Amino acid sequence: MIPGPVRSIAPRLDPGSAPAHPLRVMDSPHIQHLWRPYTQMRGAAPPLEAVRTHGSRIVLSDGRELIDGIASWWTAAHGYNHPHIRAAVAAQLEAMPHVMFGGFTHAPAERLAARLAALLPGDLDHVFFTDSGSVAVEVALKMAVQMWINRGVAGRTRILAFREGYHGDTLGAMSVCDPDEGMHRRFGAYLPTQVFCDLPRTAAQAAALDATLAAERESLAAVIVEPLVQGAGGMRMHPPEVLATVARLAAHHGLPLIADEIFTGFGRTGTLFACEQAGIVPDILCLSKALTGGTMALAATVATRAVFESFLSDDPAAALMHGPTFMANPLACAAADASLDLFAREPRLAQAAALAAALADGLEPLRGLPHVADIRVLGAIGAVQFREAPDLADLKRRFLARGTWVRPFGDIVYLTPALTIAPQDLAELLDAMRAVVRETAA
Repeated sequence: MIPGPVRSIAPRLDPGSAPAHPLRVMDSPHIQHLWRPYTQMRGAAPPLEAVRTHGSRIVLSDGRELIDGIASWWTAAHGYNHPHIRAAVAAQLEAMPHVMFGGFTHAPAERLAARLAALLPGDLDHVFFTDSGSVAVEVALKMAVQMWINRGVAGRTRILAFREGYHGDTLGAMSVCDPDEGMHRRFGAYLPTQVFCDLPRTAAQAAALDATLAAERESLAAVIVEPLVQGAGGMRMHPPEVLATVARLAAHHGLPLIADEIFTGFGRTGTLFACEQAGIVPDILCLSKALTGGTMALAATVATRAVFESFLSDDPAAALMHGPTFMANPLACAAADASLDLFAREPRLAQAAALAAALADGLEPLRGLPHVADIRVLGAIGAVQFREAPDLADLKRRFLARGTWVRPFGDIVYLTPALTIAPQDLAELLDAMRAVVRETAA
């Protein structure tokens, strides 16, 4: 069973009716000024108005509650409004909500950096804070490229990335996303040209990766990978042996490895960090999303000692010339520090294991349905892949009609709930998933 309090289930509409907008949406006159994410604004359905959150629930302006099946884009690992995180942020707000990090330091950033260095494998012990996952990736790419420049090696400006991957929406991050199937394919002529391979799931793919690394070595600065799960690329999972092969081949060709753990970090794959399962230590590691327990924006790019030392020089131009205005924001650092307290004090990884078992059991009845191509579960991630992309708007309406918040994309519908989700809420999510997937066949 998943630990946590059991709450009453919110009222439901008749799921069979699946009305166009089953829950009241925003009718504010000011909504016309909002440009919403990943949304074609012409003809877009109005968004739902959230007014409060608690546990694994989002409360709407009309009083209805939605069970959140995706933890606000995978961030709310401890559920919403955890009192320990809230108290830490409130205390920091009284003392110092923000101070520029250029020329200053402060205890929340120092404490958080030290804790991350202690938790991460190997000598990943130099932490550069930013404010979003995409920017954490940008910094990682800049670190890798400038490392070679600082060492006097010319021409190492490209990155080897993997097809079906996703790393963010800023320029450099877009360039290492899947160039053909990803959401950024319209920008092909604008983006830096990178090198792409298939993940080495087979011996032939491993040989192809090895050959590509050998052929392109003199132009490559690094290899970037999403450990164990390619998230926004389709919740595509690979075993630790595949990740270990990537790390081995990168090291063999003398290339630093960037591990993008923005989605997979902090218990989502069953271990605190996904890299642990393959026994690897990347040269650079990116963190965000659940770093603050879903409280506020913060990200970190963590480098090994060797990468860090390549920036030490008597030449000021050899420094890492990057510095977001709200870098190492004290409020966000306090939230992240409190989140790490919870991982230390409470059984989050045991909860992730229990959640993995519940997702596997709950989704297994869908395996073998004619319109279902695959069922995948890893840690606190459960995904159903359709043989053909369904009507996503219809799926969203049907989930809403059951009082659940689930956002399918492409040919995937998935669950990534809070690690602390109450058993009854999880049961409701799985009931909704089974019902909606079966209805989709009709």
